[in-house]
Amino acid sequence: MIRFAIIGTNWITESFIEAARKVEEFSLTAVYSRTEKQAKDFAEKYNVDHTFTNLEDMAKSKEFDAVYIASPNSLHANQAILMMENGKHVLCEKPLASNTLEVEAMVRCARENHVLLMEALKTTFLPNFKTIQDHLHKIGKVRRYFASYCQYSSRYDRYKKGEVLNAFDPRFSNGSLMDIGIYAVHPLVVLFGEPNNITGRCYKLDTGVDGEGSLILQYEEMDAVIMYSKITNSYVPSEIQGENGSILIDKIHTPEKVEIRYKDGTVEDISQSQESNSMYYEVKEFITLLTNNQFESSINSYKRSLTTATILEQARKEMGISYPADAGKKL
Repeated sequence: MIRFAIIGTNWITESFIEAARKVEEFSLTAVYSRTEKQAKDFAEKYNVDHTFTNLEDMAKSKEFDAVYIASPNSLHANQAILMMENGKHVLCEKPLASNTLEVEAMVRCARENHVLLMEALKTTFLPNFKTIQDHLHKIGKVRRYFASYCQYSSRYDRYKKGEVLNAFDPRFSNGSLMDIGIYAVHPLVVLFGEPNNITGRCYKLDTGVDGEGSLILQYEEMDAVIMYSKITNSYVPSEIQGENGSILIDKIHTPEKVEIRYKDGTVEDISQSQESNSMYYEVKEFITLLTNNQFESSINSYKRSLTTATILEQARKEMGISYPADAGKKL
């Protein structure tokens, strides 16, 4: 059994627990929250024995082997490093950190302490992402990657009424690109690697974070166009265009319907069945790595997480978006 602790008691944590409990080797043994009542209430709901309100005490505990971090983005690096310095393996929500310096520090710490660090970007572990990889050769020379993830946030309604929640607060290294744009960026990196050039534009909210934006990324023989938003919806599928056809993807963040439309007019459905809770696959990967005594994922590898962080950072530089976490680092 791999004994887990969790940092963060929100809806994403509950979804994680639901998915993880489908993995036979998973056991939840500890919960952290800033308040004792919230920690105890959450622990009681999930029948967890150990609760913490102090992260240093938690890190020294012998009651768990690994921790799932689902706190605000700006807290990821410090919390992960504290845990890894105490020999704990870390599954950290996306984005892995606020900027490249933090990602580099986290990777260095993981290697020095011989523990597993993995970014919990679920998309790249899904069967319907694997089917994209397996069938990519069928569309010939790829010329364009187009990904759209635009989802109107209920928190934006509250923002317009004057209430700034975490999602639109730069203190937490948040905003549209970091929250959902990354779901279009990370798959691009896994499929095609690091781009040669990055251009980004956005609509900046009064708080200083991006409400929506777009990226153009150039490669040697192709380009990528990414659209993302937390202040509008979009119903457009994503697409990888090749000289012999195109792969259409219903949802880039959680692909379920994937088909190839060839230039001769024929259509091939390459969709695969997958678990309804899409977080299952990232937990399964993390636990499989640990049971095999491996300390880096070949899918969400350190290099890919760092490349993704570099793209996000360069795009923010283009947009004039900076966070308190960037202090001391010129963007």
